[in-house]
Amino acid sequence: MNKLISIITISGLLAVTACQAQTKQNEGPWNNHKAAVVLSYDDALNVHLDNVVPALDAAGMRGTFYVPGNALALAERMDDWRQIAKNGHELGNHTLFHPCDGSLPGRDWILPDQDLSTYSFSRLTEEIRVANAFLKAIDGKEQRTFAYTCGDKVAEDSSFVEAISGWFTAARDVVYRIEKQGEINRMEVGSFVAMNHTGEELIAQVEKAREEGGLLVFLFHGVGGEHNMNVSLEAHNQLVEYLQAHEDEIWVAPLVEVAEYF
Repeated sequence: MNKLISIITISGLLAVTACQAQTKQNEGPWNNHKAAVVLSYDDALNVHLDNVVPALDAAGMRGTFYVPGNALALAERMDDWRQIAKNGHELGNHTLFHPCDGSLPGRDWILPDQDLSTYSFSRLTEEIRVANAFLKAIDGKEQRTFAYTCGDKVAEDSSFVEAISGWFTAARDVVYRIEKQGEINRMEVGSFVAMNHTGEELIAQVEKAREEGGLLVFLFHGVGGEHNMNVSLEAHNQLVEYLQAHEDEIWVAPLVEVAEYF
């Protein structure tokens, strides 16, 4: 009996030690991880539903999808977007009509009706507010994040950042930086714009974030096509596989969840 008790005691101590070692291994500022990664995808494309979501779901990861209200794939596949929201992916606000400042160089592609330089301040903020109501009708959620269209933050010569700050948990910018906890402007969260990058190049960015103990937000458009700002499906899947293999150190979650750790 004494021998049995000793065995049970030793087994218990080993279990406690293992648990403590695991806890110590997972210590970190980002939900007990060394670094955090947000995978964000702009413009509600079919490839997001067909290529991205299956890869993320298979890896047990959730992303943030910035959805313009006028996106064709949203109107045609509303049930699919509603389902991915139920499964834990975030539907982020990307305005109603995706306006961008057409007065800037290289913006010849912007249609007159979507030219932010001709918007009034109230029109822009009202469209963002209505887009929030529209998304809530799809997913039923109160909290979400915002992404500046083309990175633009001015309407009628005034920044609208402060005007919308009370409506969102955070907002994603297009300026590259690895964010450090305690130093983040929640309405201007930096991001890495992925375009024609290889899997190795995407992974290198994650490794840098892990070394610095920071937050890295990826900004994807096309994944395997459908947009001129594109990465190959192979490169994207390499990144997902890497993140899955390092899930003990790198936390992958939607921006609305990661923002709780700013």
